[in-house]
Amino acid sequence: MAGRVFQTAQRALIFGMPLDLVTMDETVAACVDLIEGGLPSHHVVLNAGKVVLASKDDRLRDSITRADIVNADGQSVVWAGRFLGHRVPERVTGIDLMHRLLIEAAMRGWAVYFLGARQEVLDAAISSLTSSYPGLVIAGAHDGYFTEAAPIVHEVRASRARLLFVAMPSPAKEYLVADNLSDFGPLLAVGVGGSLDVVAGHVARAPRWMQRSGLEWLYRLLQEPKRMWRRYLVGNSRFIWLTLRERLTRR
Repeated sequence: MAGRVFQTAQRALIFGMPLDLVTMDETVAACVDLIEGGLPSHHVVLNAGKVVLASKDDRLRDSITRADIVNADGQSVVWAGRFLGHRVPERVTGIDLMHRLLIEAAMRGWAVYFLGARQEVLDAAISSLTSSYPGLVIAGAHDGYFTEAAPIVHEVRASRARLLFVAMPSPAKEYLVADNLSDFGPLLAVGVGGSLDVVAGHVARAPRWMQRSGLEWLYRLLQEPKRMWRRYLVGNSRFIWLTLRERLTRR
């Protein structure tokens, strides 16, 4: 497992994990520096669900702690960070960062590898992205359904990609990157969760006003109530408790 090789200007400790207090533009600039630095590096986002998972999973928490950049993806993490006394400037979502980095990749000639999602989603997403970003170099792609990581890691390294987007759920994507970061080669690994499903048009993203209001979780719950009710209702309650406990502990 590689260690952290980079530091942003401002970093806080929240729920026992690091959080970089940076804007989207500052995050993109930091990612560019990491890629041009030529060392294996890892970007992670924090949302309420991941905070809850990490509270019970030392392996996940360790992988987040060792990441080079950690952004607040969920608006709930932004609010919690501010409630705990940190100047969290804004949320930096995985999907929005992915699009910003694809602009940089197309402009700078960086090869990109996509790992994760179902094959039909992966194919549709890549078709959409190559149309949206002329000049984008796709070094390779593989779906997220594999039993052995070693051949995939070798394939990513052989592709000479500079950016690796991992479209897998947590904690699987954090485990995969943390365990294999050095072997992936000199690239920046960015976890993007279900972003390719959105790009492929298989999942609709919440309207902007719901994103800004921190209600993106409610939109997903209304879309898939049977699958999401426990994750959001139970998980969000646990997140609120963790936030209140940390506030009381700090006092």
